[in-house]
Amino acid sequence: MKHRTGLLVTTAFLAGVAVAWPAAQFLVPHVPAAFADTANADTAREQSLTLFGQVLERVRADYVEPVKTSTLIHYALNGMLSGLDPHSGYMDPQEWHEMQLETEGHFGGLGMTVTGEGGMLKVIAPIDGTPAARAGIKPGDLIVSVNGKTVEGLTLEQAVDELRGPPDTQVSLTIKREGDINPILMTLTREIIHMQVVKSRREGDIGYVRLSVFNDDTNRGLRAAIAEFRKSGKLNGLILDLRNNPGGLLDQAVAVSNDFLNSGQIVSTRGRQADDNHAWYAHPGDLMHGIPVVVMINDGSASASEIVSGALQDSRRAILLGTRSFGKGSVQTLFPLDNGGAIRLTTARYFTPDGHSIQNEGITPDVVVHESDKPEPSFVPEHESDLNNTLNVPASEAAPRERPPLPIAAGLADKPPQGWPKYDPDKPGTDFQLHQAIELLHRIIAEGGGVTPAGQKVPPQKVARSPA
Repeated sequence: MKHRTGLLVTTAFLAGVAVAWPAAQFLVPHVPAAFADTANADTAREQSLTLFGQVLERVRADYVEPVKTSTLIHYALNGMLSGLDPHSGYMDPQEWHEMQLETEGHFGGLGMTVTGEGGMLKVIAPIDGTPAARAGIKPGDLIVSVNGKTVEGLTLEQAVDELRGPPDTQVSLTIKREGDINPILMTLTREIIHMQVVKSRREGDIGYVRLSVFNDDTNRGLRAAIAEFRKSGKLNGLILDLRNNPGGLLDQAVAVSNDFLNSGQIVSTRGRQADDNHAWYAHPGDLMHGIPVVVMINDGSASASEIVSGALQDSRRAILLGTRSFGKGSVQTLFPLDNGGAIRLTTARYFTPDGHSIQNEGITPDVVVHESDKPEPSFVPEHESDLNNTLNVPASEAAPRERPPLPIAAGLADKPPQGWPKYDPDKPGTDFQLHQAIELLHRIIAEGGGVTPAGQKVPPQKVARSPA
């Protein structure tokens, strides 16, 4: 019997992040539905398999160098799955084993999320506190070569394998970046990734919480941060920073969303099989007791981050500020194989509470604010829709949602003024988007409560308390 070992809602590949893959979060039996093939379909399938066999034998017999049959099958499986979409793929027994080691924290890496694009690796987002983040790698960077060898021609799994390795070993990267004519060369040291998943601090009467990834510690860390805020005095507003958060575990995205909601749907998934269709709902217990919340997103916010953003936006619980998110709206399932390997297969799309697919379109913020005053990049792919072989959006969900103007944000600048210092993640004073989020919250607080995206005032909610 085939079975699933996990539902993945991370962007693509987390290169060297020990907690990246939810390898056993949703262990459920899977029996494919039976389909009655017609005689013509049977014939076409037999002809296709015969053709595959002919090509396989011709390569085995006449290729310039001997090639193992297992190697050719590996290449064929990779081609079949990667041709479906950027997130499906095949892992041979060694690759599957290495991925499991990585989830257990026994593998070194650089700490960034990548996907394949045009024969190169595209960085979706570096993870806070990792070698990639400290080296200054940015979302949208294209990794051209690793240790002097091009990644062109490698599968995504093979390219990521080049980034991984034992801790305390070095790896050199050649990076192509928008706006830089010359390639960027950098050398990083691999390490076991111990991420600080949750960072929090007070900005006067406003709480600030940054979530860098959705792993087993995320919701626990968020609740701990909220508990600390309560001890240190009254809060009038909260900023939830999901910028450059590439996603992670679905159950953590649901739990974080639930922390701010009292009722209603959080997210739903729809797939080809009946057991791919699910919906998750909130239960009473808004930990922030209805105080205004601003969620910050950008093009590095993906998958699980988009679930949280979409849930809070559609539920009118939070205002979103920043730029459009990445648009990774599909769920991958891990299927172990009899040979000891596994496949990662896209099995469903996920939808916001209002029924909108995030796939390709992403989440559009209520208030658009750019990080810098420079024109948005056009050379580097920024969103899921820029990748090759992306999953199509259902026709009924294809149109992006335009957010109505938010009256309370009128006059709020959408980019830094001339002379604003260059953004430095370690210097909050340079963070223009954060500055605008604080300003927006102060306006909402001055108006006396929460404000829906339509600009209508809502009183603070009376909610049941939940343990933090």
